[in-house]
Amino acid sequence: MAEPMVVVDDLHVVYRVYGGGGDKGTAATVLLRLIGRKTRASIREVHAIRGMSFVAYRGDAIGIIGRNGSGKSTLLRAIAGLLPPEQGNVYTASQASLLGVNAALMDDLTGERNVILGCLAMGMTKQETKRRYPEIVEFSGVGDFIDLPMKTYSTGMGSRLRFAIAAAKRQEILLIDEALATGDAEFLVKSHNRINELRAQAGTVFLVAHNLEEIELTCNRVIWMERGQIVKQGDDVITLIDEYIAASGGDQVLRDPVTRRRIKDATVDSASYF
Repeated sequence: MAEPMVVVDDLHVVYRVYGGGGDKGTAATVLLRLIGRKTRASIREVHAIRGMSFVAYRGDAIGIIGRNGSGKSTLLRAIAGLLPPEQGNVYTASQASLLGVNAALMDDLTGERNVILGCLAMGMTKQETKRRYPEIVEFSGVGDFIDLPMKTYSTGMGSRLRFAIAAAKRQEILLIDEALATGDAEFLVKSHNRINELRAQAGTVFLVAHNLEEIELTCNRVIWMERGQIVKQGDDVITLIDEYIAASGGDQVLRDPVTRRRIKDATVDSASYF
């Protein structure tokens, strides 16, 4: 039987926003607080995840889809242990790595220093970091910018370097939140191949992406979320995506599911980049 890697059991996540609710935070109310005439701040609760339950197995690549504000990023942060559950639990077989968090890149440092620090922060040895460094730089495609501070990078360059660092180490559970959205076509193919390698190495991948083609090309399961709850989930990725698009008022770009599956199978059937 497949080995469970992530178990989400009746998960509830609640944000508490201070100064929310009926208090709009006008200049008058701020002034009253400053002079001590109003000391009690209002609190508004946002129930971001509402009783979600599912199991992710070893080798799964799960796409999380849904409209903005549906709770996709919150779910990943809860799985990574960055948000405490209000109710329920998240069980993981190993430490979940949220792309861009574990690497902890710093804008004032060069790309080179960030690669080294990011690899060390993920637990790689100095020898392993030195050995993988050229591959990481080549994979990211930042070129000569690797010697410049990251604050000079475009958003896409920074995202590519973060992905390259996180993907350099085998991750048992890798969480990717819109990291591929700013890559060009060549980088997207490399990213898809690397994610498939992680799955082949018995890892588990979660991918949040508004570009639904990325989900189709990469994932073997889909979880469709709305308002912090699961609308549907399953392994018929193309059908679930079509249902989501139809419910959102859009049209499928390519309606023939057989043709789309052939495209999916052919797109990622290329040489490994790592």
